[in-house]
Amino acid sequence: MTHDKHFSMIREFHLADWLTLGNAACGVGALFAVMSYLRSQEPLHLYIACGLIPLALLFDVFDGRVARWRKQTSALGGELDSLADVISFGVAPAAIAFGVGMDGLWDRVILVYFVACGVSRLARYNITAVALSQGSDKVKYFEGAPIPTSLLPVIAIAIAAACGAIGDGIWLGVLHLGPWQLHPLVLLFALSGSLMISRTLQIPKL
Repeated sequence: MTHDKHFSMIREFHLADWLTLGNAACGVGALFAVMSYLRSQEPLHLYIACGLIPLALLFDVFDGRVARWRKQTSALGGELDSLADVISFGVAPAAIAFGVGMDGLWDRVILVYFVACGVSRLARYNITAVALSQGSDKVKYFEGAPIPTSLLPVIAIAIAAACGAIGDGIWLGVLHLGPWQLHPLVLLFALSGSLMISRTLQIPKL
């Protein structure tokens, strides 16, 4: 009986939930890869970190489609999806940016802002999804950029890494504002976060 209780929650998972956990696993894997890169300075670890983000996006796309196809949407699945997205499209991209050299204090402030915007975006989506779905089982449009759009600055970092433009040679260099450093490339994350929390930007959901 005790053994059954330990696995009762796992038995409640649908196929879509397992895909969502795949999304989360990619995000955690990206974090580990960044830490490995910082320790070893082997570019392969950085490429793995960047590559796991689009893989997480594939899991994120298919979990919703599988849930609708199997008609197994649930509140649990929605919460799992949001938590996985925070890791894969919020925390992991910020860690990648930090790992390639955007590690000044102003950079950290912007990266924290970026993650906070992502968390806020997901929370707002969760409480407005019913209204936005207009009676169907699918939301018609996104209010603000979806958090997976953080893949775009990650792609920029991957290209910069391939060109050797990270670390001391990072694209756009570094500015000294007061006693702290700002790498202008980090402004991509400021823009990404700001678009997430925009109330005027409406993007149709495919």
